[in-house]
Amino acid sequence: MMEKTMTVQLTGGLQARPIALLVQVASKHESSVYIESNGKKVNAKSIMGMMSLTLDNGESLKVIADGKDEAAAVQDIEKYLSGN
Repeated sequence: MMEKTMTVQLTGGLQARPIALLVQVASKHESSVYIESNGKKVNAKSIMGMMSLTLDNGESLKVIADGKDEAAAVQDIEKYLSGN
């Protein structure tokens, strides 16, 4: 299992379209991927779960991945959240 804290660096935060793209990034990995913020932990592969977090630009979150490609999953999500 791998955990990493990161900051949302997307103009406008995580709204509907950016959330859909984040779910796509998480879904391409075999590992289970969760996002934790403000005491709430949701499946990063679930659009409805991710919409419930309402994360704004500059907010911190924790990415938790577990599986064969966990390091790649965390790295890809960090790359996406940094705006790259």
